[in-house]
Amino acid sequence: MSLANKIRSVFVKDIGIDLGTANSLVFVRDQGIVLNEPSVVAVHEDTGKALAVGIEAKKMLGRTPGSIRAIRPMKDGVIADFDITEIMLRYFINKVHSRARNLTMPRVLIAVPSGINEVEMRAVKESAKKAGAGEVETIFEPMAAAIGVGLPVADPTGNMVVDIGGGTTEVAMISLAGIVESKSVKVGGDAMDMAITNHVKNNYNLKIGPRMAEQIKINLGSAFPLEEGELTMEVRGNDQLAGLPKAITITSTEIREALMPPVTAIAESVRQTLDRCPPELSADLIDHGIYLAGGGALLRGLDKLLRQETGLPVTVADDPLCAVANGTGSALQNMDTLFRNSQEAAKRNKKYR
Repeated sequence: MSLANKIRSVFVKDIGIDLGTANSLVFVRDQGIVLNEPSVVAVHEDTGKALAVGIEAKKMLGRTPGSIRAIRPMKDGVIADFDITEIMLRYFINKVHSRARNLTMPRVLIAVPSGINEVEMRAVKESAKKAGAGEVETIFEPMAAAIGVGLPVADPTGNMVVDIGGGTTEVAMISLAGIVESKSVKVGGDAMDMAITNHVKNNYNLKIGPRMAEQIKINLGSAFPLEEGELTMEVRGNDQLAGLPKAITITSTEIREALMPPVTAIAESVRQTLDRCPPELSADLIDHGIYLAGGGALLRGLDKLLRQETGLPVTVADDPLCAVANGTGSALQNMDTLFRNSQEAAKRNKKYR
């Protein structure tokens, strides 16, 4: 690191944020990922005061009294509640950036879905600034994921990444540091949890909460028949007919069937993106294939299903949950150029108005 950069790093902290529907990760330049917490805020109904954020707030989901709400302010990868998102961002930024030790506000790079519109983009930046950020820039999630996975995004070859988050799935073909073709669908881990909740409700008259649905997905979820044999799990919830607690046993086979709609939607988005790509870039995938990132990439057998559907090699990233955050971290190394170009573009736009 040059002397100038060392001096600057004392006064200005560069932060990358993967602001996810389910979880948010914060990357601090020269430190790595320093925070990984659920995107949840617990708020008192009467005062509007935040009681807990992140891990502590998630523990309250489905367990709060009437005076307290556990809110997930992100929906389908974008801000659904601006005030709560600001509270959450301020918590994350303050946790990694102490104004007592740093004299200036941090510069922040936020990963956003490729399908986001201009209004939503401005909302993300405004929320970050109100939460204590200085300069704010954005990077598309599939680009950040591709960088985080280690794909040669700057090369003149086709690189495809499928980032399956909590609220959205981002499919992108990348070449020469740009997104050539992409598709964003509102299907991800949350849709899988809902499919499981509905299956248990419709087949067993059992009402379960989001935490139980997520645990079933982790323990039994799959997109392809399991080689090691099918699994079972005891599920506890509330019997809708008797109104009393009840326990049942379910299998990985029935959960796989329940997950077919969201899984099929993800596979279809990959096929559609491939169909729209230039043949020269698609041909490059025959050699190195498709890379999966995001929490949804951990679903058992998803890589096998996509391999069967596309005929291409499919690889799950080594650390899919952190791919986007790691990508923002790599992009932070070019933060000075990124912000300089953004400022110059803003000046040009202002001049020609």
